[in-house]
This record gives sequence, structure tokens and C-alpha cells, in this order.
Amino acid sequence: MNNKKRIEDYGVTIGKFSKGKLNKITDVKGVKVGHCTIDTQENKTGVTVILPQEGNVFQNKLIAASYVINGFGKTTGLMQIEELGTLETPIALTNTLNIGIVHDAMVSYMIEQCEKDHIEIQSINPVVGECNDAGLNNIKKRVIQKEHVYEAIKNSCVNFEEGDVGAGKGMTCHKLKGGIGSSSRKILLDNKEYHLGILVQSNHGLLEDLTISGKNIGKEIAKRIKVEGTIDKGSIIIVVATDIPLSSRQLKRVCKRASVGLARVGSYIGHGSGEVVIGFTTGNIIEHDDKSDLVTIRIINENHMDLLFRAVAEACEEAILNSMITANSVVGYKGNRREALRDFIKGLMDV
Repeated sequence: MNNKKRIEDYGVTIGKFSKGKLNKITDVKGVKVGHCTIDTQENKTGVTVILPQEGNVFQNKLIAASYVINGFGKTTGLMQIEELGTLETPIALTNTLNIGIVHDAMVSYMIEQCEKDHIEIQSINPVVGECNDAGLNNIKKRVIQKEHVYEAIKNSCVNFEEGDVGAGKGMTCHKLKGGIGSSSRKILLDNKEYHLGILVQSNHGLLEDLTISGKNIGKEIAKRIKVEGTIDKGSIIIVVATDIPLSSRQLKRVCKRASVGLARVGSYIGHGSGEVVIGFTTGNIIEHDDKSDLVTIRIINENHMDLLFRAVAEACEEAILNSMITANSVVGYKGNRREALRDFIKGLMDV
């Protein structure tokens, strides 16, 4: 169901930029998101896949960048993105111990797609991000298989679900229920409207640090419920998409500013927390079999980068809050429970 109340429905306005039509990463034209959720008494986990464009992304590579805020994580594919500055596969998200299985499934999927499109492929760089859902999921079972990745791709759409779905099913954010969240911002450049969108897999933070619109409501919630742990050992994967033409260097600068939105919600980016940002732009296409000696790309005037910096900070902050407010309370492995933010927010935000 896509009729869940989001953070703006509770009277919370984040930032000053206008939002896209859906206020999701899919406001960037061509982007789709799909989930496959595993929801049993023992296993609360899944896969989320971000398809960055229509058509074959291996043939039509996108300018990309990544930024590791804190490197306690197992994301694959970042080394080649760092070196070449391009994305050539969809981006998949899952749990920590299923990285290898999802990576293998993405290889199979891309081989099939390239064979169908008569494209020779002998090397591929799948990008797979993860957060650890062991608090609610018997992660050692490694229940995610190839068919779940394919199902997530098959289910991809523009108006996708948020909350405890797909890779977000077993996530914990600020000791409450976390998950998948998204937001977008519109940016006007040369009288043309562009979009910048964010999708997060939120699994980080301490309850007493949770802050919404500058109000530290986490301390008040902590008086009502008991949570275990005083150390932030979680993680977050942040995917940034835009249709603004950028170089890989410029895109990395944008990715760095996602940390501003993360901090605004109350994260101090702990030692044992993995914060990874992956960004791509559909504004430049690098054709795999282009025979030209020189390739022309467009980039934004550096003097206007502040617009993107503010937009990514705002969208990241709102995406994290959307991941929490759309999530249901969940009882998972060994009876562990995570409460839903929406059960507390009304009285605490005075709306």
C-alpha cells in the first residue's frame, strides 16, 4: 500500500526547497524501485533494488560517485565507481550476510539482460549495499536467494512502498523501527526544472538522539519505552539520484553533504556504524561501445553547487524520517520488538 502517512502528513516541513510530484527518488525520470520482503516469525529481511534508468545500464553507463562517511560496512562495487566514475548495474540493498548471494544474482541478471540485448559482457560491477538486521532477523539463515532479487526487480515501479519492506524489513533506526524511506527536491537551472532524490535504508542511531525539526523528541520517547544499548552500532545506505548533469567529482561533493541530513536527525556517526552514500546522475550517458576518442559530457557551473548541497541535505533528512514514520511496529527473531515512530509522534510534535 502506498497510502501510508509520511512525515509531512504530521505537520513536519523539512527545508525550503519544493518537492517532486511523489517526493521520492523516482521523481528523477527513469528511476524505479522494487522490493521483495521475507516476513516470517524467524526472518524479517528482504531485498530492495533501485533501477537507475530505462534500458540496459551496462550499455548506457551513468556518471556515478560514492562517499564513505564511516566504513564499517560491506558494500560491493565502490572501488570501480571510485576509479571509473560510472554505474553499470542497478543498485541492490539487503542484509549483511546476504551480500554475496545478492551480488551473484545481480551478475546473473545483467548477463541475461546483455545477452537479450546482444551485448558482449565479460566483466560486470554489481553495486550491493547492506545493513545488519540481526536484531529482528535470524541473519545466519541467509534466506535471501536469487529468486528474491529477481522478484524485487520484477516489482519495480515509480510509486514504491516505504517503511518495513524489502531490505528495510528488519531495520532499526534510533532504536525504533527503521526501513526504506525516500524524498526529493526540485532545482531550477537555466529556467529548466531538475530533480534530486534520495532513498535510504536506515539502521542507525540512538533513541535519545532522535531529533525532528530541531526538537529532540527521542528523549521523551525514551521515558515511555525501554530500549537496549547505548552504543550506535547501526548503519545507513544513502542512494542519491539526480537528472542534473554532473561530473563524478561534483557528484561526490553532493554525496558528502548527505551527512548533513543524517546529523540533523540526530546521528553522530558512531565507530561501529557504516554510513555509505552512492550517487548517480542520469544527466550524462557513457555508451559502452562508443568508438570515439573523445566523449563530451555536460556539468553544472560550480558556482551553483550550493543548490544541490542544500537539496541533498533536506532530502536525506526527510527520507530518514519517512523510513521511520511509514514503518510498522515489528516483533521479530527471539521476540525482539521495535516500536513505530508514528505511535509517539503526534503528542510530542504538538500536532
